[in-house]
Amino acid sequence: MVGDTDDDIQARRLGESGHRAVPHTADVRIEAWGVSRERCLVEAALGMVECFADVTTVRPTSVERVRLAEDSDEGLLTALLDEVVLRLDVDGRVPVDLEADATEGDIDVRLALADLADVEVTGASPKGVSWHGMRIGPDPYGWSCAVTVDV
Repeated sequence: MVGDTDDDIQARRLGESGHRAVPHTADVRIEAWGVSRERCLVEAALGMVECFADVTTVRPTSVERVRLAEDSDEGLLTALLDEVVLRLDVDGRVPVDLEADATEGDIDVRLALADLADVEVTGASPKGVSWHGMRIGPDPYGWSCAVTVDV
């Protein structure tokens, strides 16, 4: 990805996944990468959570599963991030861990959730996902994506 440091490239060559927030006017821009599309999606969701909450010391209190219909890679990315926003806005819960697996053309996602009251809020809560400038796809090291989150 553009802006990768030599350390990032070396880590990706070794099969490591990750995410980071990059500067963006008034919103949050997340870049994520993984060895598979599913891992890249998970990293994007974890990156979005990291932008507004510190969940490093919190244990989940519940686990939910959701199946996302595969219409496009961009649609999957948006649907997963919308699930995070939905859990936050409607249920007052935040994912502290996620897993995703491709099954029968869809994506099965496991969300390990904690109550928002139990996490340290560090930033503005996400309100939605922008399609402007969104990208997701294979790259030389696996998959990568970039997405802007409205806060």
